[in-house]
Amino acid sequence: MTATPTSREHTAKYAWAAGLMLFAAVMLTLVGLLDIFRGIMAIAQDQVFVTTRNYVFQFDLTGWGWIHLILGVVAVMVSIGLYQAATWARVAGVAIAGLVIIANFLSLPYFPVWSVLMIAMSGFIIWALCVARQEDVAPGSYDTMPRGGR
Repeated sequence: MTATPTSREHTAKYAWAAGLMLFAAVMLTLVGLLDIFRGIMAIAQDQVFVTTRNYVFQFDLTGWGWIHLILGVVAVMVSIGLYQAATWARVAGVAIAGLVIIANFLSLPYFPVWSVLMIAMSGFIIWALCVARQEDVAPGSYDTMPRGGR
């Protein structure tokens, strides 16, 4: 005999998926803003960062600044779509978080601790966007998300 899912199970599943999407949206906003600030720092003052000689992926710090600035702006724009639970934003969010991971890996010698932190945050974003199923999250659904205690 098969059991039909109750509305309580559906509500819990919905709340979990909506919560993960909201987590990913907030984290992507933070990653984007931090990348924007990092890009501005690298463009404005190259002396803020430690430079390493003989690194395989050598690139001008101003160039890295522009890369991080552009990735940050795109990440913030995509996170706005995630707040609305848009499917395109989930796909773009995974792609942008992946690019942020690659950019931070390649610029690791210039600011190592910060790069590792950004890689970890981007990994959590990818995880949150890939775990929640689309049918459990309706577009614009964060406003009606069930609150705890019921």
